[in-house]
Amino acid sequence: MHEMPITISRSVAKYRDSAFTLEDDEIVAEYPLTIFVNDQEFATVVCTPADLEELTIGFLASEGVIRSASEVKQIAIDTGKGFAYVDLHQAFKLQQSFFTKRRITSCCGKSRQSFYFYSDARAAKPVDSQLSVSVEQCFHLMDVLQQSSQIHRQTGGVHNAALCSGQEMLVSYSDIGRHNALDKIYGYCLREGIETSDKLLVFSGRISSEVLLKAAKIGAAILLSKSAPTDLALQMAEELGITAVGFIRGGKLNVYTRPERITAGTLPG
Repeated sequence: MHEMPITISRSVAKYRDSAFTLEDDEIVAEYPLTIFVNDQEFATVVCTPADLEELTIGFLASEGVIRSASEVKQIAIDTGKGFAYVDLHQAFKLQQSFFTKRRITSCCGKSRQSFYFYSDARAAKPVDSQLSVSVEQCFHLMDVLQQSSQIHRQTGGVHNAALCSGQEMLVSYSDIGRHNALDKIYGYCLREGIETSDKLLVFSGRISSEVLLKAAKIGAAILLSKSAPTDLALQMAEELGITAVGFIRGGKLNVYTRPERITAGTLPG
């Protein structure tokens, strides 16, 4: 597979000290990848052109097409054309309504009704985990994530996500799409057979409902973010048993759901 450039050097007019100067700047690449499943065009993902196999596997799992990497017979990526060809062991019939229609489902047997894509309802399961981390570990892992992304330091144009144990970062990915960064982690976990119930996710972007669902599909019990959550994301976090922590910056953080997993003295009830 021919590697595509992740950043492009471009001359930019920069305004500094009341004057313009021309300087070379690194701009992150934006790359459309069209995924074919059993010779059927399935979707086009706009992404950073790196770790495309992990992205493809994670995206298909997130969409409910596959449940494990063992269902993939073969995957080939043509970076020149921007195509990913995936052959599955089983037959695959594309039904557009399956992926675009929403249904209402009682999540986790509770009375509250949550809106999910049909594929989300199939793939997002409640997380059962005894994992806990300290406040200090939250700060440490967020610092490690921010320091790990060379692409972000060069361009400022990507989101970062990492899979971590309670003590260290295990793998990290960057992408122009925050969902893509999480799909790359999902694909890595499926391909490598990584147990995820004792792992946590560290994320640079906002905790939206879609991001929360990605975390649930991956199976991580704790989601750490330097940014804010949405109300629907927190509803889903409560129902799916995920600890959502946001605004991790400047020695402060907010624990929004399942606070028993975050330890630092005595947490308020």
